[in-house]
Amino acid sequence: MTTRTRYFVIASLLVTGVGLSTGLVAYYVGFPAGAFQSRGGPEELGYVPRDAAVIAFANVQEIMTSELRQKLRHAVPLSENGQQELQTQTGINIETDIDRIVACLYPDRDGTGHNGSGMVLARGRFDETRIESLMRAHDAQVENYNTKRLLVANTSSKPGTFAIAFIEPGLVALGSTKVVQTAIDLHQAGNNPQAGIESVTGNDELMNLVRVMDSGNAWAVGRFDALTASAHLPENVASQIPAITWFSVSTHINGGVRGVLRAETRDDEAANNLRDVVRGFLALGKLQAGSRPEIQTLMQSLELGGTGKTVALSFDVPAAIFDIIGAMAPKVEMPKPPAH
Repeated sequence: MTTRTRYFVIASLLVTGVGLSTGLVAYYVGFPAGAFQSRGGPEELGYVPRDAAVIAFANVQEIMTSELRQKLRHAVPLSENGQQELQTQTGINIETDIDRIVACLYPDRDGTGHNGSGMVLARGRFDETRIESLMRAHDAQVENYNTKRLLVANTSSKPGTFAIAFIEPGLVALGSTKVVQTAIDLHQAGNNPQAGIESVTGNDELMNLVRVMDSGNAWAVGRFDALTASAHLPENVASQIPAITWFSVSTHINGGVRGVLRAETRDDEAANNLRDVVRGFLALGKLQAGSRPEIQTLMQSLELGGTGKTVALSFDVPAAIFDIIGAMAPKVEMPKPPAH
């Protein structure tokens, strides 16, 4: 497995939750009834190691069948090469196999200075025998770890850094080998802080953010520095960002998109500075909207709020704006299937 493929497998699913603040969230929406327990969050969080910097959730089946996703897919056809690559490498079909996912990100979990360590827990229907056969065909090695079979793949830069394991029937973990191993430990032994094994459900700072999530279809929460570290922002840009400590995004998609992006800052002064920055962007956007109805509608849907150290930007984009975007987008003729 190449480094590019390894990062695609992680990123293609991590972006499901982490990229919720963009319009592309239309591809990744849904929230199943009964997925939450009283502690807050889906049950799969019990297998996410405590030191996660970012966690995210989305229900893939509701995403793929959402009205908005179908509308955008018809208006602006996109290549599905990424999905095909994931299926070729792992045997997992995003559209038919996965019901929902929980993703986690660790900017530098192993202390090596390398960003991108993470894991995706996917709940659905999986052909374990077929997936193992395909992974082994791509040079993956089968290892036994704590009574579980671990499929460990070599990459072009580092051997054994990507793994797949079936935690329980219908639940597969894909990601960095050490993180997947910890998920197996949590499944086998549960939380055991004395032994250094504890899930993110014991991380009060993160879980407090999860508990206040509204009835959105998908969400992401975490440390803001984890995002800026992965983004590799230029110093002159990073230095202009007010001191943000935590972020959260919650969205609900049906025909349109509504949601809220929240940022928790270091202090009230940083929050006021951030509000000033956001006001500036909003004013610039409204100024540049001109006579473009789709931009005007989008800008009108944005509302700045929050008190104290919390800054909130809510949005409610109606379905009509996506009709306008679809009408303006260049028509792309999708390739026809080969004749038999």
